[in-house]
Amino acid sequence: MILPEGITAPANWKPVAFKEWDVILQALASGEQSLLLRKGGISEGKHGFQWIHDRFFFYPSLFHEQGEQVKPAADGSPRVVTSHDKVQDGRLEQVPFSLYAETIKTGRIADWTHVKALDDYHIWNEDIVRERFDWGEAPGISYALVQLWRLPQPWILPDRAGFGGCRSWMGLPSAENGGWQAVLETASSVVPKNRPPEKLLA
Repeated sequence: MILPEGITAPANWKPVAFKEWDVILQALASGEQSLLLRKGGISEGKHGFQWIHDRFFFYPSLFHEQGEQVKPAADGSPRVVTSHDKVQDGRLEQVPFSLYAETIKTGRIADWTHVKALDDYHIWNEDIVRERFDWGEAPGISYALVQLWRLPQPWILPDRAGFGGCRSWMGLPSAENGGWQAVLETASSVVPKNRPPEKLLA
């Protein structure tokens, strides 16, 4: 196995995916954004959301309202969810995994002024970020600065029960439909256009 420069996944890696909005994945794939923000939800367990994986694919979340909860594109046009065939109840029968990431830095920010300073480095609307920040017993939000790779052809896996639910992480099969190693061998790195200074992520 020969993987592109920078990808550190070992041969025995058990692949996982991180669930994220489709419009955010578009911004990540284009280099417009290289920052993830997450608070967690009811299925994250008693300790809440954690960056428990430092490398992962992305599972696209397709609910249509997400386009209204992010900033417009650079040309002022609204962002739209990618159109797919065979979508039922917001889920795909065949799930395309088209983007892979490895974390550069992760942490948690408990000061809203520091979170607001990151506004130029992601596409979420401020009220959505503030809602995540305030949710739960302790104000704050988790972040990950990531390096990204695009797959020239998505790794297609059939939908399954393990992909559902209000969870951030999900396990993926190692060898199904060619396996993760084969799809990553042809991945190309994404050059970030607007990466936040690490001093903002202290």
